Amino acid sequence: MTMDGKRGPGRPRRTEQRDTREAILTAATALFARRGYDAVSLREVAAAAGVDVATVHHHAGAKAALYRACFARVFTAESEALSGAVAAAHEGLRSGREEAFARLHALLDVFVDFLERVPETTSLWLLRWAEPDLHADLDVAYSLPLYRAVEDVLVAAGALGLLDEPSPHIAVRSLVWSVHGHVVGVAAGEDERVEFRAFVHRWLDRMYRAG
Repeated sequence: MTMDGKRGPGRPRRTEQRDTREAILTAATALFARRGYDAVSLREVAAAAGVDVATVHHHAGAKAALYRACFARVFTAESEALSGAVAAAHEGLRSGREEAFARLHALLDVFVDFLERVPETTSLWLLRWAEPDLHADLDVAYSLPLYRAVEDVLVAAGALGLLDEPSPHIAVRSLVWSVHGHVVGVAAGEDERVEFRAFVHRWLDRMYRAG
């Protein structure tokens, strides 16, 4: 900006910079989700985003930083999708068993909805987990916090005597992998969305509600 408040010549507007960064992250996320970290080059990301490599470096840094930014991006979207349902589940625990299970079912629906709507989340994580020694810090930053948020709901429900789950981490991990597997099936052309949704609801009730 100049001293009179006008934008200087040749300087991109902030919205333009945000749009460019978003285009880069969108392109990179799609490529990393399809092919994994090692198989994607910054030149390919730049071409897919319609910019040059220098612009990718300017907005996202080196390849490792860009990869991390893609996980941060999907983590933010997933957190925003789940946060309200997690809070509602905690609130429902104070209203008795029936309301608690209604809120748990709603939380399940939000999670399945999100991964069906944003399947690159599944692809990113499955390719990352295929090489567990690489980029393991991403799990700490962008996977475990979501696991723990749902685990805390199960722990709180257990403390109130609404259900009994001695291993909430295993329960949540098992469900997450089941949903990821479902998303892979949908991507392969399996049209079982309704059946899968019914399955996860039965799983929840048979694991905890019938007890």
